[in-house]
Amino acid sequence: MTTLIECIPNFSEARRPEIIDQIVAAIQSVSEVKLLDRSSDFDHNRTVLTFAGSPAGVEEAAFRAIKIAAELINLDQHTGAHPRIGATDVCPFVPLSDATMADCIAIAQRLGKRVGSELSIPVYLYEAAATRAENTNLENIRKGQYEGLKLEIESDPNRKPDFGPSKLGTAGATVIGARNPLVAFNVYLTTDDVTIAKKIAKSIRHSTGGLRYVKGLGLLVDGRAQVSMNLTNFRETPVARVVETIRREAKRYGVGIHHSELVGLIPQEALVDAAVWYTQLDQFDKEQILETRLFDSGPQTADGQSAPKPASFIDELAAPTPTPGGGSAGAFAGAMAAGLVSMVAGLTIGKKKYAEVEAEMQAIRVVAENLRAELTQAVDDDAASFEVVMATFKLPKDTEEQKSTRNAAIIQATLNAAHIPLNVSEDAVKVMGLALKCAKHGNVNAISDSMSGFAMARAALTAAGYNVRINVHSLEDKSAGDKMLKELADLEKEADKLEKEIRKVMKDRGGI
Repeated sequence: MTTLIECIPNFSEARRPEIIDQIVAAIQSVSEVKLLDRSSDFDHNRTVLTFAGSPAGVEEAAFRAIKIAAELINLDQHTGAHPRIGATDVCPFVPLSDATMADCIAIAQRLGKRVGSELSIPVYLYEAAATRAENTNLENIRKGQYEGLKLEIESDPNRKPDFGPSKLGTAGATVIGARNPLVAFNVYLTTDDVTIAKKIAKSIRHSTGGLRYVKGLGLLVDGRAQVSMNLTNFRETPVARVVETIRREAKRYGVGIHHSELVGLIPQEALVDAAVWYTQLDQFDKEQILETRLFDSGPQTADGQSAPKPASFIDELAAPTPTPGGGSAGAFAGAMAAGLVSMVAGLTIGKKKYAEVEAEMQAIRVVAENLRAELTQAVDDDAASFEVVMATFKLPKDTEEQKSTRNAAIIQATLNAAHIPLNVSEDAVKVMGLALKCAKHGNVNAISDSMSGFAMARAALTAAGYNVRINVHSLEDKSAGDKMLKELADLEKEADKLEKEIRKVMKDRGGI
């Protein structure tokens, strides 16, 4: 399989296409990469380019693009609706095929060091590549934008870059990192009142109590209020859920959605999920997509026979490799539990005997399917987070500065690795609650499935709990994980209460 990395740099220029043409030419001068998309927004005064290729090719193309942008874009003369701190404002790397997050982190670190030393541009590492917890989120680094950073970078130690000088030139600073696929998505409202867009953005973004994996701003674009968003995990927070939440919030202010737009590319899976949600195709299977069947029919041998199937998750789990491991297995158990709950709810819906609980079962099924998707994604996320932890231990430690950078990276990666099983624990307890409801009110002929789902969810909680505690206790300063351990303990107490309840249901309804 060919190793492919995606890079999606954002440049603070859109009103002079000749400038972007030169940046594109720099990228295309590297033979090992392919430009996939070019998207410019005049009001934002921002262009997003998407290209992919070999790890070495993508790294070199990104450097050439940053170099040209620094020569041609002057931040002292730049204005636009979108927050920014640099000519090349942000440059993330995303693993596509036969690549890991650790590969992207390594690219981000090498590129950051090169940009800092050769171009004298301050570089901050973010997302999975962040060396400081506060720099994981891009908005923290962008605080105050170019103008604010210019005043603070020389005097505030908290604004010290990871690479390059603590001083801004006209190219500003660049944020480089590694992350999962992101969907840049904007929704335009039927109003020019930007305060409404800002209120809606506040209600949906995760940092202000909204939807998980959503970052949002309220802006005025082309004379229309816009909710501008980055969806950082479309599997756990689907596009359709975001759109419908915005629609509901807009209705509160007497406005609606005029239209929406994509910035750059979107994974096909995200669009399929939205189509399934809106058309309510509850029994949908991706194999029902004609193109999927056509192009993914599987390899064949020379004699026309089907080639051996790829290894299943169980095969991968049994392999003598560090990942996937216990954390992924716990998430997998939780996904199976959610699947059983969904099945029981489906077997209850449409039965005259259970007409009184049909609405409840329909709601349970929707929630269970969302949890199943989240837990399934966590299987891969847990393995990826452990690979990141292993990668941080391989960072250089020859100098005191390298040791400090390495230690900070290990702490941040370990805390991130603990957060994933903690989220699995939370989801597992939710599945236990749904399984209990199914056992109480669902189709009695499937009560064993409800109880099995409960048992699988409890196992998921146990496995995830081990992983949270082991990660936290591996830290020298364990206080950094105190909040997570408290949350885990509270979840386990809630699970104990649910288990007492289901034992009573087993006796009353199951006869055991």
